[in-house]
Amino acid sequence: MRKLTLTLAAAGVAALTIGTLQAQGGAMQPPGKMDPSLVQAGTYAADPNHSLVGWRVNHLGFNDYFGIFGSVSGTLSIDPAALQNAKVDVTIPVAQVTTASAGLTQHLLKPAGDNGKADFFGAAPAPARFVSTKVEVNGTDAKITGDLTLNGVTKPVVLDAKFTGAGNAMMPPNKLTVGFEGETTIKRSDFGVSYGIPIVSDEVELDITVAFEKQ
Repeated sequence: MRKLTLTLAAAGVAALTIGTLQAQGGAMQPPGKMDPSLVQAGTYAADPNHSLVGWRVNHLGFNDYFGIFGSVSGTLSIDPAALQNAKVDVTIPVAQVTTASAGLTQHLLKPAGDNGKADFFGAAPAPARFVSTKVEVNGTDAKITGDLTLNGVTKPVVLDAKFTGAGNAMMPPNKLTVGFEGETTIKRSDFGVSYGIPIVSDEVELDITVAFEKQ
């Protein structure tokens, strides 16, 4: 109940802030700008309320199905003068997976059977974690190599990432925020999740969007 109350209170503050700005100045401008010069050196924390990892698989060869992991947390250490030294460490709560189908969500989190193996993530899956090991920068784009740990298995993956904006947030304490998007494709079988292959594709497309707030 406390979490719900805080969420509703935050939504109320946001609505009040937006309403006040509209009353004072008419049309609003978003605070985030595609201006890399606004990024300051330091450590940033992921905003779990606005950071998501979407996943997409092909179903039966007919169409794609997708879901979301929300409440992403973690840190970014960055220095605009040495972007190649940036470090990313984020955690994704697999247990909070969301889909449009209640039945599918239940199946993804279904306990292991008599053989001791779950079809997908199981009843109490550990969070996934990505830790960068290398960053290659090309303008506002980057290739981020790192270790992804999922379902107890760690494998190297490469993210195609891009800078999407920076600026001070609209609500107090008006923290400097930077945004990034990224994408990659993994094989779920590499992480021990093989149920339904090839009826449901082995390849999983990941679509990442993260807002980091300066600490």
